[in-house]
Amino acid sequence: MSEQFSLGLVVVGFNSDDLWGDFFSALDSSSLKPDYVVVVDNSPLPPNNVPSSKFYSVITVHLPHNPGYGSAANVGVKELPADLSLIVIANADTVVSADALRRLVDAENEFPRPGVLGPAVLDANGAIYPSARAIPGIRIGIGHALFGSFWPSNPWTRQYLGHYRTSETRSVGWLSGSFIMINPEAFASIGGFDEGYFMFFEDVDLCFRLKQRGWHSVYVPQASVMHLGGHSTGQNMAEMVIAHHRSARRFLEKLYPALWQAPLKIALSLGLAVRSAIVSRMYRRRSPT
Repeated sequence: MSEQFSLGLVVVGFNSDDLWGDFFSALDSSSLKPDYVVVVDNSPLPPNNVPSSKFYSVITVHLPHNPGYGSAANVGVKELPADLSLIVIANADTVVSADALRRLVDAENEFPRPGVLGPAVLDANGAIYPSARAIPGIRIGIGHALFGSFWPSNPWTRQYLGHYRTSETRSVGWLSGSFIMINPEAFASIGGFDEGYFMFFEDVDLCFRLKQRGWHSVYVPQASVMHLGGHSTGQNMAEMVIAHHRSARRFLEKLYPALWQAPLKIALSLGLAVRSAIVSRMYRRRSPT
């Protein structure tokens, strides 16, 4: 690692006061520590429990209007010095393992033209989460949407989710934005996250646009983080379903931009609208009144 190497980290939170302690405790125990940390908090009220550190400077930015995950990440990146070697973008409900940052950096030095790198993501029980996936094109996307909930072993879902089942560093379609390491040059070349996404698909979109410019999304399973998951989305699942399908429709516009593909986009958008209505209604019926 070069003596000039420098690392920045942006962490995005929403009502995350009960998470900052674990997040920063793990970061302070990391074998490789960032030089700068920017906390971007999308909560209505300013955060109370963001700790200071003797290892790095901490800047807190409060965005009470909650512009969404990708937009908040963009704000955080702009607060970092412009000459950083690499940048980590993380969700507040992640806990980094001691050697994860160093392993990601090592992979960045070994893999050709990496734009974004992602670790293995574990849930609270230690089970591995499918954080490295294929770009959801028409065949994979429709098959997974139609059969994934009641036939999880179907070939389309297995192809969509199967990229995380490896022990080797490899290039994949996209990586979960819950914890990623980004090449600043690559990030700047596409203007960062598309702020038209409030939540969901901003990571798919990021990796897709990087791929279009010749950058790789690199999965590094030797590095790991724990993602508690669902902290900011679990309280209102019906609204989250609607947001997810809205973001999926936005991504389709980029995946199929040609005029001759308009009938396909219309059909897919109608299908997403119907599925969104059905699934969100199901969650509303389950919710206590």
